[in-house]
Amino acid sequence: MAPARHVIVAGAGIAGLTAALALARTGLRVTVLEQAAKLEETGAGLQLSPNASRVLIGLGLRERLAPLVMAPQAIRVMAGGMGREIVRIPLGEDAERRYGAPYWTIHRGDLQATLAAAARDVQDVVLKLGIRVEEFATHDNGISVQGRRGQHVVDERGIALIGADGIWSHIGEQLGRKGAPRFAHRTAWRALVPAEAVAPIFREPLVHLWLGLDAHLVHYPVKGGSLINIVAVVHDDWNETGWSAAGERPEILRHFAQWSWAESARALIALPERWLKWALFDRRTPFRKGVGPVTLIGDAAHPMLPFLAQGAGMAIEDGAVLAYMLGRYIDDPADALRGYEGARWHRTRLAQQAARRQARIYGKTGPEALIRNLAMRAMGGERLRARQDWLYTWQAPELVMHDPKKWTPDFGPDEA
Repeated sequence: MAPARHVIVAGAGIAGLTAALALARTGLRVTVLEQAAKLEETGAGLQLSPNASRVLIGLGLRERLAPLVMAPQAIRVMAGGMGREIVRIPLGEDAERRYGAPYWTIHRGDLQATLAAAARDVQDVVLKLGIRVEEFATHDNGISVQGRRGQHVVDERGIALIGADGIWSHIGEQLGRKGAPRFAHRTAWRALVPAEAVAPIFREPLVHLWLGLDAHLVHYPVKGGSLINIVAVVHDDWNETGWSAAGERPEILRHFAQWSWAESARALIALPERWLKWALFDRRTPFRKGVGPVTLIGDAAHPMLPFLAQGAGMAIEDGAVLAYMLGRYIDDPADALRGYEGARWHRTRLAQQAARRQARIYGKTGPEALIRNLAMRAMGGERLRARQDWLYTWQAPELVMHDPKKWTPDFGPDEA
């Protein structure tokens, strides 16, 4: 493909595919290079707060996603030891009225498949599987990218390269990013169970968040309510990389001991016969040192802990801002990408920091946990939700202004 108005994206995850769709809407042509030979249903469930769903709806995906998403009515925060409700944080129609976009839950595989199908339907997006990006070089007319499919070398030329290749980004390494992601000494376990296997309350359109000793548990319906996604996060020193290490049921049950966890939570954890686990990593600050017409998005740029449920949301936002910047400054892609990095750095840093704070709050035990629970109950659900207004009210530039030149980044609280 000729380089003029052609952007190359390395990685067909949520960040890469969202960026491809958004870039195509600005009139750019996009080739997405994905090293996996097949897009498989990997990962856990996702919570898509209004800042993320608003972008997906703006990309015309609401009807495609409708059969796959759930719109939870509330987040039901539970005391892990007693099994009692602490507080309900309202979502559903009330949240959609407040923020102008819905709060959804979905399985990651369903979201990725929807984005990929939409990309294949767009004439200006080409998705190439089984190609690993190995090298790139900048030149006066843009950038040359070399990949490999088996024994065959694949060459692409364009005006920019977007590294959407995940937390262990190869593109980031070539850009000179220093240091490895930091292990959080926590492991997340995930499983899916049929909805009919769980207690009736757990089938309802609610996100259940259990806070307990040395662990927390999240579960909610996915796949139109037919399955329940379960994620258990525990303190652990196991730190292998990857998404799909096998986990044994007796091991996860040991983290939810009978003397410290309610029987209803333990019964839920005992249901899945098959568990997968992954170690949690993040980075201290987001990436902002791209070189020439090359940058990073999504987990490659700003991996974060899952305690704020914003990993996918920040990646989706990245795609919208990246497309806006490249579309506006098409004559100088390098300058456009520096503008994208500057616009995203403050907000994603705040999200990383907020996720770490949530981890500390979730991890309290003993008297501190009791004080936390009492404080959450006293605040009430609406005030707790209002604390996330800075996240949920964010709007993508192409959706917020009739004149996009007037758009300015929304950094979040205390960052103007």
